[in-house]
Amino acid sequence: MTTSNDTALSDAIGRLATTPHLLVALDFDGTLAPEVDAPLAARALPEAHAAILRMLDLPNTSVALVSGRALDSLSAVADLPPGVMLVGSHGVEVRIGGSDEVVLSPEEQALRARVSTILYECAAPYDDISVEEKPAGLALHTRLADAATTEAVQAEVRRRIAAETTGVTERVGKNVLEFAVRSVSKGDAVDHLRDVTGATAVFYAGDDVTDEDAFVALTADDLGVKSGEGPTAADHRVGGVKEIASVLSLLATLRETHMSDGPDTN
Repeated sequence: MTTSNDTALSDAIGRLATTPHLLVALDFDGTLAPEVDAPLAARALPEAHAAILRMLDLPNTSVALVSGRALDSLSAVADLPPGVMLVGSHGVEVRIGGSDEVVLSPEEQALRARVSTILYECAAPYDDISVEEKPAGLALHTRLADAATTEAVQAEVRRRIAAETTGVTERVGKNVLEFAVRSVSKGDAVDHLRDVTGATAVFYAGDDVTDEDAFVALTADDLGVKSGEGPTAADHRVGGVKEIASVLSLLATLRETHMSDGPDTN
């Protein structure tokens, strides 16, 4: 593991592994899976995937993916059993036990349609800029575009959103600018998952700006780990997806040991 203090992180994982009911909530892209140019080609590193499956088999241990991806996209790339809870679109979409939650009001549907028109019209002249559809909004992807094109298109999109709509929430991520008609965050998602599972502690790992909402939502009993560079409210930082996979493997091992020793199930 690459972090400013390996021992402190290992100790924190050890303490977390003994909690009565553990919720492991994870961002996907840049955390479990390396970033790729083709979004549907992304896959979690094998070590991370294996660690998740190990924790799924444990009692009093819940696992969730919390992503900015639309739920269908997240489900396609996750390649995980139904026991994993899925949260898409930064918390707008939730899939628990095979049941999906997301309903837009007529006003939200009309606003989303206007946002869609703006983004597609602004992106149309450029082959290296794409628009991703989400149930409660749309995202402008600029990973393949140069800096000048990205700046110009984002500026035009923002100008038109401000001039032609009200009540739209903007989120900025790595090479993506998203506009949603419903204002929820990954922090809201963590709070919801904590309530649903009855978790006594949460492990959260993420790499993007939007993951900061989740880190801020954590309590003193929880543990947040940032993947990669950038300012963060997380308790610890590691170098990237390989190190996150190692963290998850250690957490799975320590959790297995604790559960086999006879955990407190209260």
